[in-house]
Amino acid sequence: KNHHDAVVEITGMPALLKGDSKADTLEVVLEDAIIGLEVHLFYTVFEEYNVLARSAVLVNQSQEELCLRSAYSASVDLPQGEYDVIHFPGSWGRERDQVRTHLTMGLKAELESARGGSSAQLNPFVMIASPDADEVHGEVYGFALVYSGNHSTVAKIDQFGYLRVQQGMNPHQFEWKLAPGEHFETPQCVICYSDAGFGQMSREYHDLIRNNLMRSAWAKKDRPVLINNWEGTYFGFTEEKLLAMADKAAEVGIDLFVLDDGWFGKRDDDRSGLGDWFVNKKKLPSGIDGLAAKMNEKGLKFGLWFEPEMVSPDSDLYRAHPDWAIHVEEREPALSRHQLVLDLSKPEVCEYVIQVVSDILANANVEYVKWDMNRQITDMPCNGYNHKYTLGYYKIMSIITERFPHILFEGCSSGGARFDLGVLAYMPQIWASDNSDAIARLKIQYSTSMCYPIASISSHVTASPNHQNGRLTSLKTRADVAYMGAFGYELDITKMTDEELQIVKEQIVLDKQLQELMRNGDFYRILSPYDTNYCSWEVVSKDKKKVFLFVCRVLNKAQTKESPVKLQGLDEDKVYRNTLTGQEYPGSMLMYKGIRPHFRWEDFATDIFVLESVE
Repeated sequence: KNHHDAVVEITGMPALLKGDSKADTLEVVLEDAIIGLEVHLFYTVFEEYNVLARSAVLVNQSQEELCLRSAYSASVDLPQGEYDVIHFPGSWGRERDQVRTHLTMGLKAELESARGGSSAQLNPFVMIASPDADEVHGEVYGFALVYSGNHSTVAKIDQFGYLRVQQGMNPHQFEWKLAPGEHFETPQCVICYSDAGFGQMSREYHDLIRNNLMRSAWAKKDRPVLINNWEGTYFGFTEEKLLAMADKAAEVGIDLFVLDDGWFGKRDDDRSGLGDWFVNKKKLPSGIDGLAAKMNEKGLKFGLWFEPEMVSPDSDLYRAHPDWAIHVEEREPALSRHQLVLDLSKPEVCEYVIQVVSDILANANVEYVKWDMNRQITDMPCNGYNHKYTLGYYKIMSIITERFPHILFEGCSSGGARFDLGVLAYMPQIWASDNSDAIARLKIQYSTSMCYPIASISSHVTASPNHQNGRLTSLKTRADVAYMGAFGYELDITKMTDEELQIVKEQIVLDKQLQELMRNGDFYRILSPYDTNYCSWEVVSKDKKKVFLFVCRVLNKAQTKESPVKLQGLDEDKVYRNTLTGQEYPGSMLMYKGIRPHFRWEDFATDIFVLESVE
């Protein structure tokens, strides 16, 4: 069946949107007459992109119950050849590392997460590349899953040299029973092809995600520059302290104040209070509505942190509904971070989460929400449970984001443990990692950009020494790294000197000048922090008139002259002026000879160039 000018809609899960694009979908219907199973395979192509979206629907046409044990979204056979698999494993504070392995016959790459969410341990994005592929050369196939639960990608070469790649839900602990007439829908796998290396593939994904996946109006709007109080105060804040921080924030031009964990219930540490989403009047005598009003009076928007999928054993909610926490019958549930996970497979639990979050958002001028999830799911009550949980999560996000379309939602999961296309469908930005150290962020942000648009990567300037690894970096370095992404601050601004506050003012002015470019531009990775002592990336506007170039030298070296950095994607016939220095350069020189960065004589030094074409 041909579905002309149409995309696939998947019940209860996000999928690519048609938007303003031209798209066609082919539906192939297969039948197993012996067991009575019918399978509908969907292939969607877009005129604008080198992508193929794959999903499936399995229908029980028999008179007996069928039990599904595995249901991948895509299975692709690639021609004989030599292949590398590139995947993105990690952990808390080290999300989306980049690992490249050569595939040979007999070696099966089974890349999976079974942690209840897409996880920091393995991202649901994998690349298959020719051995010679790099940023600008070689063939690359990307496989990205629009799903936030347990996932699996399998790559295996057979005895004839053909490579089969499968991607979809993880079959581990999966089971789904279909009564006669019932059907099951898989999440969508988005496959992208490039014959010009990783860079071309990334730019295809970035455009597709921005234009055909993100539903939020904020995907196409400049984001407010925010300050989050978490690393500035942790749980130990008062209303007076928050307002003092807000005064300084308003002075330097910050747009939005975000109140993080600790504002609700009995919540003075991470051992209690989750689930009790009512304001702690001892800390905030004005309430959330009153505090928001006071922030607005200072010229600041107001944002709020939630972790609605969780419950603390020491909470009124748990004492009233212990059965609402995920657990295995007759077994004590496992605590992690002193908390349990609410059972989103239950409609009444989903309704509770929707109601309590909506009550807060409807009764105070909250314009930003940071939605956190600080532990993974360990006590799976039954096979197939994780998919039921994920559907509950999508139900909640769909209702709340549609109910409050003016609010900017940011995803978070103990840092970047749920950075996937399923989340980006509802939230246009995700906190990439709790590790906010600028040098650690070089690799984290570099690897994240392989699939995900840079405007979706939340990146903050935090304190020095850094709270995660103690590293000392300059205020300039921290901001230069953070410009690549949704820019903000997370520190106690009341402790900054007048000189530092002046630098912050200038940084905010520059970020606001760069936002449209970062949101819509083409992204190029120039120097890899995995392979060199440097990291460099570049953003070029679609019309090639505006350019941002970032270069970092990680460690200083004696008797070294920096090599020029060659830019990509420019108009070689244009002349570009550096708006920070006034110097002018021919586009051809920037691309073929390069520009030499100037670093301060220190470790972790950075240089940036903001270029505009001269008419």
